[in-house]
Amino acid sequence: MPVEGGSSSGSASAARHPKQKRKAHSLSIRRTNSTEERPPGISRGDMLEGQDSKLPLALRNNLLDLFGQIEREFENLYIENIELRREIDSLNERLTGDGQTIEGGDPTKGALKTKASHSTSQLSQKLKTTYKASTSKIVSSFKATAGSRALCQLLKEYVGHRDGIWDLSVTRTQPVVLGTASADHSALLWSIETGKCLLRYAGHVGSVNSIKFHPTEQMALTASGDQTAHIWRYMVQLPAPQPPPDVSAPCDDDQDSSDREEGEVDGEGPFEVPTVRVATATLKSHQGVVIAADWLVGGRQVVTASWDRAANLYEVETSELVHTLTGHDQELTHCCTHPTQRLVVTSSRDTTFRLWDFRDPSIHSVNVFQGHTDTVTSAVFTVGDNVVSGSDDRTVKVWDLKNMRSPIATIRTDSAVNRISVSANQRIIALPHDNRQVRLFDMSGVRLARLPRSNRMGHRRMVCCTAWNEENQSCNLFTCGFDRQAIGWNINIPALLQEK
Repeated sequence: MPVEGGSSSGSASAARHPKQKRKAHSLSIRRTNSTEERPPGISRGDMLEGQDSKLPLALRNNLLDLFGQIEREFENLYIENIELRREIDSLNERLTGDGQTIEGGDPTKGALKTKASHSTSQLSQKLKTTYKASTSKIVSSFKATAGSRALCQLLKEYVGHRDGIWDLSVTRTQPVVLGTASADHSALLWSIETGKCLLRYAGHVGSVNSIKFHPTEQMALTASGDQTAHIWRYMVQLPAPQPPPDVSAPCDDDQDSSDREEGEVDGEGPFEVPTVRVATATLKSHQGVVIAADWLVGGRQVVTASWDRAANLYEVETSELVHTLTGHDQELTHCCTHPTQRLVVTSSRDTTFRLWDFRDPSIHSVNVFQGHTDTVTSAVFTVGDNVVSGSDDRTVKVWDLKNMRSPIATIRTDSAVNRISVSANQRIIALPHDNRQVRLFDMSGVRLARLPRSNRMGHRRMVCCTAWNEENQSCNLFTCGFDRQAIGWNINIPALLQEK
């Protein structure tokens, strides 16, 4: 994450530390040495000499390697398709000898017509299974089945930050507003209904990496790359609500959004909004980037997580450091507190997350969990007795606090998972991915939906965080990404659960 100075997208990307480097290599095409055939004694550089290009030779070599791998992938699919066609022709001949036929013999139709013969039925079923297995990988990438769709409505886009947005949160007191934390060194408060920026916090001198709101008061807690966490008060007045936009789309909309240019944003930036520049309290004990912070139940203490491999517990009233929580072997990535108990969970690049118990004032215990094989990007509590952890190993795991020897559910995905959230009422897990997707799962690991992503809506770069708001009988999900915008969604929970 961006840490100190520089608010451009370039500096933000460079300062994301080891994880951002890894994200640059998260393409599905593996970067391996090319095995393309060339005349003996002639290097790829010699082959490229004389061609009109301003690209450096090393970059051109790398691009050719990647395109060569793409070509080989399609060549393999083409050969597989030919083999499948031959198998269909062979089965046609066998069935013709028994007086049966396969309609068309065309693999693009995939429909088989079976007769009374039991053996013919088995052959047809085998052919169906073979064809489906060979094509499912391609088909599922372009179009999902209508039965898995649920209605999702775009609520509002929140545009105004000048760099990537790392975190967002919804207030737990009235008035209900959305808060975003950005690499542009600022935190913004937004009207959820109108998308208007209401207030800007500019007290940090580094990237603002997280934002959380006090459970009962109008106070915010932000963590920053300037090695501090700030507690600051805010006062906002909500503007008059506007009619909701008539924009809806089914979940699992797989249209690509790459046609939309990165610079294209809608809405107005926070140019003339009230600005808070002085914090009520500054927490300064860390020796590295403060990556996350959260309020303990009651709001009298806060916990911070840092790249210095430690988490700190502070008294809010005095800003006094109460405990330093050590034990992680590498940088911390996130911290979260239980909504009703004095429990804290910290996650780290060392592939573990730790559960800290402060329910007994005289002692605090810690438990270490090693369920992942790569960086644990976040671990969060649910309202019940569960912890949900997400990782760069492309898995999400659900744990029972009463028995955390092994996960009770494992969700396997196709992309690294960033800061997850779980809805309090419906217990639905929202997964933000490096590949710009946002997927919804239930606590048993069953996939419910995928948010729309098309030329009209959705994120254009990796999605960093999700947050739920279930006030006033509605269920809203908010997402933010490195494309500098946050998006609000209205989730039709009854339709979602009915599809399940």
